[in-house]
Amino acid sequence: MATLEESFPRGGTRKTHKSEKSLQQTVEQDNLFDISTEEESTKRKKIQKEKTKTKAKKLKIEKRESNKSKKEKFEILTLESLCEGIRILGCVKEVNELELVVSLPNGLQGFVQVTDICDAYNKKLNEQVAQEEPLQDLLQLTEIFAPGMLVRCVVSSVDITESGKKSVKLSLNPKNVNSVLSAEALKHGMLLTGTVSSLEDHGYMVDIGVGGTRAFLPLPKAQEYIRQKNKGAKLKVGQYLTCIVDEVKSNGGVVSLSIGHSEISTALATEEQNWALSNLLPGLVVKAQVQKVTPFGLRLNFLTFFTGVVDFMHLEPRKVGTYMSKQTVRACILCVHPRTRIVRLSLRPIFLQPGRPITRLSCKHLGAVLDDVPVQGFFNKAGATFTLKDGALAYARLSHLSNSKKSFNPDAFKPGSTHKCRIIDYSPMDELALLSLKTSIIKAQYLRYHDINTGAVVKGTVLTIKPFGMLVKVGEKIQGLVPTMHLADILMKNPEKKYHIGDEVKCRVLLCDPEAKKLIMTLKKTLIESKLPVITSYNDAKPGLQTHGVILRVRNYGCLVKFYNDVQGLVPKHELSAQYIPDPEKVFYTGQVVKVAVLNCEPSKERMLLSFKLLNDPENESVGHSQKKEGAVNVGQLVDVKVLEKTKDGLEVAVLPHNIPGFLPTPHLSDHVTNGPLLYHWLQAGDTLHRVLCLSQSEKHLFLCRKPSLVSTVEGGQDPKSFSEIQTGMLLIGFVRNIMDYGVFVQFPSGLSGLAPKALMSDKFVTTSSDHFVEGQTVVAKVTNVDEEKQRMLLSLRLSDCTLGKLASTSLLLLSQCLEELQGVRSLMSNRDSVLIQTLAEMTPGMVLDLVVQQVLKDGSVVFSGGPVPDLVVRASRYHRAGQEVEPGQKKKVVVLSVDMLKLEVHVSLSHHLVNRKVKRLKKGSKHQAIVQHLEESFAIASLVETGQLVAFSLTSHLNDTFRFDSEKLQVGQGVCLTLQTTEPGVTGLLLAVEGPAAKRTMRQVQKNLEVVDEEEEENDPTVTVETKKKHSLAIGDIVTGTVKSIKATHVVVTLEDDIIGCIHASNILDDVPVGCFPTTKLKVGKMVTARVIGGRDVKTFKFLPISHPRFIRTILELSVRPSDLEKDGHTALDTYTVGPMEKIKQFQAGQTVTCFLKKFNVVKKWLEVEIAPDIRGRIPLLLTSLSFKVLKHPDKTFQIGQALRATVVSSNSSKAFLCLSLIGPHKLERGEVAMGQVVEVMPNEGLTVSFPSGKMGKVNIFHLSDSYSETPLEDFVPQKVVRCYVLSTADQKLTLSLRSSRTNPETKNKIEDPEINSIQDIKEGQLLRGYVKAVQPHGVLLGLGPSVEGLAQYSHVSRCSQPRKDLYSKYLPEGKLLTARILSLNHQKNLVELSFLPSDTGKPDVFSASPELPLVNQEKKAQKEEEKNQKRKEKSQKGKEVKLSSQKKEPQGPQKRLGKRERQQSESEQEGMNKKLKKAGTLEEDKSSVEVYYREEEEELEVPKLLPKGRQTKSTDVPRLQLSSGFVWDVGLDSLTPALPPREESSDSEEEEEKPHQATQRKKSKKERELEKQKAEKELCRIEEALMDPGRQPESADDFDRLVLSSPNSSILWLQYMAFHLQATEIEKARAVAERALKTISFREEQEKLNVWVALLNLENMYGSQESLNKVFERAVQYNEPLKVFLHLADIYTKSEKFKEADELYNRMLKRFRQDKTVWIKYGAFVLRRNQAGASQRVLQRALECLPTKEHVDVIAKFAQLEFQLGDAERAKAIFENMLSTYPKRTDVWSVYIDMVIKHGSQKEVRDIFERVIHLSLAPKRMKFFFKRYLDYEKQYGTEKDVQAVKAKALEYVEAKSSVLED
Repeated sequence: MATLEESFPRGGTRKTHKSEKSLQQTVEQDNLFDISTEEESTKRKKIQKEKTKTKAKKLKIEKRESNKSKKEKFEILTLESLCEGIRILGCVKEVNELELVVSLPNGLQGFVQVTDICDAYNKKLNEQVAQEEPLQDLLQLTEIFAPGMLVRCVVSSVDITESGKKSVKLSLNPKNVNSVLSAEALKHGMLLTGTVSSLEDHGYMVDIGVGGTRAFLPLPKAQEYIRQKNKGAKLKVGQYLTCIVDEVKSNGGVVSLSIGHSEISTALATEEQNWALSNLLPGLVVKAQVQKVTPFGLRLNFLTFFTGVVDFMHLEPRKVGTYMSKQTVRACILCVHPRTRIVRLSLRPIFLQPGRPITRLSCKHLGAVLDDVPVQGFFNKAGATFTLKDGALAYARLSHLSNSKKSFNPDAFKPGSTHKCRIIDYSPMDELALLSLKTSIIKAQYLRYHDINTGAVVKGTVLTIKPFGMLVKVGEKIQGLVPTMHLADILMKNPEKKYHIGDEVKCRVLLCDPEAKKLIMTLKKTLIESKLPVITSYNDAKPGLQTHGVILRVRNYGCLVKFYNDVQGLVPKHELSAQYIPDPEKVFYTGQVVKVAVLNCEPSKERMLLSFKLLNDPENESVGHSQKKEGAVNVGQLVDVKVLEKTKDGLEVAVLPHNIPGFLPTPHLSDHVTNGPLLYHWLQAGDTLHRVLCLSQSEKHLFLCRKPSLVSTVEGGQDPKSFSEIQTGMLLIGFVRNIMDYGVFVQFPSGLSGLAPKALMSDKFVTTSSDHFVEGQTVVAKVTNVDEEKQRMLLSLRLSDCTLGKLASTSLLLLSQCLEELQGVRSLMSNRDSVLIQTLAEMTPGMVLDLVVQQVLKDGSVVFSGGPVPDLVVRASRYHRAGQEVEPGQKKKVVVLSVDMLKLEVHVSLSHHLVNRKVKRLKKGSKHQAIVQHLEESFAIASLVETGQLVAFSLTSHLNDTFRFDSEKLQVGQGVCLTLQTTEPGVTGLLLAVEGPAAKRTMRQVQKNLEVVDEEEEENDPTVTVETKKKHSLAIGDIVTGTVKSIKATHVVVTLEDDIIGCIHASNILDDVPVGCFPTTKLKVGKMVTARVIGGRDVKTFKFLPISHPRFIRTILELSVRPSDLEKDGHTALDTYTVGPMEKIKQFQAGQTVTCFLKKFNVVKKWLEVEIAPDIRGRIPLLLTSLSFKVLKHPDKTFQIGQALRATVVSSNSSKAFLCLSLIGPHKLERGEVAMGQVVEVMPNEGLTVSFPSGKMGKVNIFHLSDSYSETPLEDFVPQKVVRCYVLSTADQKLTLSLRSSRTNPETKNKIEDPEINSIQDIKEGQLLRGYVKAVQPHGVLLGLGPSVEGLAQYSHVSRCSQPRKDLYSKYLPEGKLLTARILSLNHQKNLVELSFLPSDTGKPDVFSASPELPLVNQEKKAQKEEEKNQKRKEKSQKGKEVKLSSQKKEPQGPQKRLGKRERQQSESEQEGMNKKLKKAGTLEEDKSSVEVYYREEEEELEVPKLLPKGRQTKSTDVPRLQLSSGFVWDVGLDSLTPALPPREESSDSEEEEEKPHQATQRKKSKKERELEKQKAEKELCRIEEALMDPGRQPESADDFDRLVLSSPNSSILWLQYMAFHLQATEIEKARAVAERALKTISFREEQEKLNVWVALLNLENMYGSQESLNKVFERAVQYNEPLKVFLHLADIYTKSEKFKEADELYNRMLKRFRQDKTVWIKYGAFVLRRNQAGASQRVLQRALECLPTKEHVDVIAKFAQLEFQLGDAERAKAIFENMLSTYPKRTDVWSVYIDMVIKHGSQKEVRDIFERVIHLSLAPKRMKFFFKRYLDYEKQYGTEKDVQAVKAKALEYVEAKSSVLED
């Protein structure tokens, strides 16, 4: 027993031992020390054994043991040792809005979510969310918990965060914390924690989490707590309490609690309370006895049976080192581990008084970096302790001892070793500072928000950009916000273009609130770089102080300026400027950085007066003066610079030799706009640039320029230095500094600048300034006006004013300069290490290469490979293929035209004329015809027609000559006249030339494409085309009056005064054009109209001319009569300045909706020609007009000339001058879309290729042609046939399509006979499927089951016939044959499917049953043969005997599945049938074996020879009803053996033969012939029999129907078909009889089937009977069925047959009888609306609302509104919806229906208006999410990308608004 006691010291009654023994006891489960218990016990045994040895040895052993005990290392609590379910005492460290941060023992930390407080609190939170408004009685977490409060927690999970760190999730829910307690275990005096769950009259219900227990806190017991700690306020739901059990009743069922301070603070856990190890709770205070003392802690014994440990962190600091064995102490339980059962305790006094909070929550030196801190102790899995200078203990976790796990060295942390560390946190539970030795943390600028001072400049990383600003990460756990206003000195519209996530930024702190963890910063450069003192409080603002601030608001009385820490001051109006400013809002703007001087400040009132009138700052003056002395570079000086780094806008450089920083913008690298980016791309850090001009100097760096023209101007001294030197008429060279709408600002090298107004910018008409010039561009300007006083000048940039000399010489100079710079770029490229770049640098135009064709692209261009470098990209455009047929792999010779140095591509030509060019010496100045081969921005490369040599010529003749109209632009292939300027190619490989006059250009010779033809074909109105010689003096915008002369489809011709002709286009008649209307019909011939001139069309070219054009006075005027255009200043002139139609078409985007007007049908091209505007035309391909075959067949019935259509733009660049439009949506051909296509190719046994109007092609697999496979699936498809397709996939840019009606028309819900099988997962074992034979293989027959699924039927499973010959397989199982198979087995790993075709598996005839050469495998073959021989003998001897013809079944040829009966081998029982009663020829007897037909011998001899006479076989089988292969041709009745008789014209012969039977047979037929004919007859009979057995066979007689209804008596469809059969023959009485028979026959359970027959009978009586007979049937139908259904059906019958009076009477009967049923009211409403009785429908609605219960009202009103939308007036429908929504604004279902209806019937503006209203409703977030998603989907379908982004921004705004409400 003694040994047992030592091994298991816990539990039971403890034996008294000697003190030595009690000290030696170890707790096995505590696992406190590194040396295990087993080791100790073995050592103890050894010691006991060696007792007999000398005392000296004993002493040595004791010493060794004592040394080891000192070395024993103590394991403290770590994250790894925490597990789910551990109960632990914690201290609230931080209280946030939605979570608590809880400090745990040993420096650990956990988090408690707001939902883990208690169930009652969660319920309140849910109520608040549902109500969408804050609840008054719901406490915030900050009101429930305060930092320092001790709480009992349970670990709910230990998760790993995204960064890989562990996060401890805790729960305070009493259900979880106290779940270890039961009602029976509750005892008086127990200390528990709980939360208030409800307020009662006499106290509070408290949730203590014990099942089956109700805990009550009486009001008197709570008064002291309420008065002292709750400030007199009543307790609320969720409040956390530490309470003591005062009274236990009903065996723990009811418990009374107390929360008095004195009772709780003295509460002790006693043995009487029967605590067990399983239910010990943290926070209990116990009396304990010290069992063992170690340098690292104590082992205690408490509550008699339990032992626990106290680690060194939780010893009482004053008593460390004084603890003795057997000493009695008070301890607090910190945690109990549920697995190891280790109990951890604390002796710290703060824990020994329950209910008392911890007061010290932080340490004063937080964030301090400490040097040479000694290690006190190291713990293997936890960390190390250190001794601080004041003697206090500090602790560093293992993860903070080194920078990474790899670099960690445990030997470096031996006691006494010193380290550099930083105090990063404080653990209130352990009263310890927490340290970190990580270098990144020690070096970190800021550790906490408290470390950041307002006004400090900090560096950070961009985290994200939001609409409200930019989030920047400043430290490990610190992030700040830069508001939108503070992103730059000016307000930025698109900050994402400047700042990107991950960018490093330099910010200045505007405001830092450590408590709220709020950090606001600025990125305004002026504020960051400001050297002036900052104002962070009103006390800092001393009069006279100058500083920078930001304008917060601009008002009439002055400007409010904001500084740091929200300090604000006012600049009064008189202090804004030395001059009076009447309207400050026009001069200043919000967000502007200003320099201000403080005039006066009153800190107590927080008022400050400021001024913008600054005094001279002596400091600044002296700084500037010293800088001038130091600065060695002057403005206008030429310097050499070294490139330091590339920035977004240019190069950061150092000016040599003093390395003064400078900036060289990209546009200033060259005079040529395109060469600037090229030089920027290839220049590297370290490159030196010579002869660079210093343009200006700022505080930080120099502004430099490398433009050769500016450099030469400065060098020649032609640059005026001041305004006094400038005179009107001077020509100056400068650069574009700024582009505004009203003109261009040009700056000159000296720093002077002037404005070139829009009128003086160009000789051409200027629409947009930016079209003509770009910032940084070199220009020549002529001074037109100088104002010396205001220091302003006006300039002209017009070519006519600024010509520097002959255009030819200027052109050549610009070209040679450009090519020289490109050569410089080549030299930069050749210095690179890349072989590819070096090769490109060496390539020059004219080089001939041998290449291999790699790929021919869709656009006709060719990509080559096989160049000198593997990665070289070489391309030839479609034009440069020169009409050659090329194929991949083909070798070709090509000539280099140009090298793209940015994209690293080579452009080549295959033209033989260029490859085999003649090198000929040409004369300088000679003129030659050339063809343009390649175009660059500033020059073109052409080939001489005579020799093929390549020539370069400039496209610009002047620096200002940059703008071209479309008509002026050169095109590849165009002919030009060139004058040669050089005779040798030189290093560039090109001859240089100057282009002759533009008039000598010739157009590219190409075939007239469709677009050109169409333009020529465009019908011109003869009324309009008559060239009028009369001029007009009208201008755009003039109001004119005229008479309508004629009305055309898309325009109206008007005669104005003086016989001037004008046109009004259909788009210019109405402001809102309803779809389907004809706008031109609104105007009548002879009617006077008032219109506004909006443009003029040239009589000859029919192009719109600008008003400045000289021929404008002879134009046909384009007019508008739209009300909006007739309003004053309301008109919009046509854009008449864009010459090419493509310019206008570019403004349309794919997916955009436009209103167009049908001009004509192009029958040949199969498209509708439409006009969107007078000068914008479009085409709608026929296949994009509708998804209905009916519409496509007769489009003229649906669309009429002049009709307004709403179309979607498919593409804007599909043709030269037309928009491609669609009436069925965007036609993107995405997955799931249904579209119309045309069959292009029919591929046997594979499927179809289908083309679409967009030019895309798709494939239809044979398995996707129909939902029901057929023998000849491709028979009905021919090229050009129109098909409706469903896009299955667009993978790899290949369209996979389906023609299955289940896909294209899913609403029809027809039966899918052959389901889609796309993978092996779609198949199940035992399933019966049909497929097409793919191939006959050595192992069996391969059957295709789906596009990518095949199955194999081994030969043993193909047929039960004896092994057939090989040639028979190809004959009977050809590729593409349709077979039925059963799935025998599936192997998913190998994708194998095993099939069987055997009749026993499939229920179909054998696949070889039609072959006469293949007898069935029969066990009794021999016996059968003998019987056949006997039979033949009988034939000869006896004439009256029977002959049996046994035939095998032939495989059915029909397309539908058939239920064939199983065949089996013939048996002797069949032979017995010979002796049975004789049957007539033509009677069939179905048996389980085969078909038996009996003939008399006479008949056989007479008829068999006539069955299949030679040459007549096919003819006799040509009877249509038996041609099953033709598909769905129904057979005739049971007497269908007649087709086996000979044709009609042979009847006379057969009669003669009948007269002489014996002679005929004996004379004409031999025995062999008769046998052969018997076999043929058998085959024919077999075929007929199968036709009869075909379940898909159409019945054609009453007997057929009788047989069918016998087999399926409950099928109403069959009965209805039977009735229809009689009605076709106008046998009405028989049809009635069938109906009556059906009603008696159909089972009473089949209510719907019976109802169908009743409805059919009602229909019959309505059509063919009298009103009386109809009423009788109706009365009976009402008795036998649900009355309402019958009433509704009859009402529909009346409506369809247009008996409206009877229908109305019936509806009135129904409204009296079923007034409580809303269906009747809705049906009646629809009926009334269909008859256009709008007023009546409103009355019906009023009556309905009076009769129906209130709960039905909303639904009924909504339904009536929907009906109004569909059948009545849309405006009235909207009014109904609006009225309803004003009453029920939160009915989301009504909103949803309203949106659906408006989308279907309204305009886009109306839809958007409704969405805008909905998203601003105060609904639940889930509902709002639904509406936002709908809005987004709508914009994706109908809007532009901008609209989509706007919706997303609104959604984000909503979410942020919601979150900000929660934060508040």
